[in-house]
Amino acid sequence: MSTQRTPYVGGNWKMNTNAAEGRSLIDSIHSTMKAGSVDVAVFPPFPYLMGIGQKLNGPISLGAQDLWHSENGAFTGEVSTSMLKDCGVSAVLTGHSERRHVIGESDELVNAKTKRALESGLTAVLCIGEQLEERESGQTDAVNERQVRAGLDGVSEEQLARVVIAYEPVWAIGTGKTATPEDAQDAHAKIRALIASMYSDSAAQEIRIIYGGSMKPGNAAELMAMSDVDGGLIGGASLKAEDFCAIIEAAQGSLVGS
Repeated sequence: MSTQRTPYVGGNWKMNTNAAEGRSLIDSIHSTMKAGSVDVAVFPPFPYLMGIGQKLNGPISLGAQDLWHSENGAFTGEVSTSMLKDCGVSAVLTGHSERRHVIGESDELVNAKTKRALESGLTAVLCIGEQLEERESGQTDAVNERQVRAGLDGVSEEQLARVVIAYEPVWAIGTGKTATPEDAQDAHAKIRALIASMYSDSAAQEIRIIYGGSMKPGNAAELMAMSDVDGGLIGGASLKAEDFCAIIEAAQGSLVGS
């Protein structure tokens, strides 16, 4: 990766853990993780945000897996940015593939949530990526471009400084399949070029584009050695402190070695 950009490693716990497991996991991460120049965030389930947040210290920040784009009102089951911030949240995922393809969120809804996160001062981790049939029919670049343009519609270059883009090929999430480092680099480089065309060369060089498709200790270093891969959004491996910390260490190594 580029030495201009601080690596970002996020642990998306999804709908896993209970209160005791979450506390134990954070304790293990704290005791295993080595200090270094990497931005690390964990994204626990909503009910455990405050409890996990109270246990975090040092370089680990608290993230949320979703948000609603209104400040308050009759939105049963939803959570606002002010509620998230009240729990200590500083980052939030928008457009995760499971929100798009399991829950059915549209590009327009993802955009509304992304803008709300940024307007509230949160970091938005905007997730994009193609499904298997789209990849097999040669639509990867078109899907990524559509989702980036839609997700960032109305987002200023100043706000873009608080955006992390997570490229997560849907066919590689939780399947054990992973894009090759070269495939990931190709997608990330094209996303960066798109950001340059939408904003500026400097904005494109500064934005972090992380990989989110079954990254694990065995492939993290190779993926993050690519010049445009700036970290990872980690699913299953983030539930094991040893694995998560090994990925963080690989991110630290990519910075040292670049």
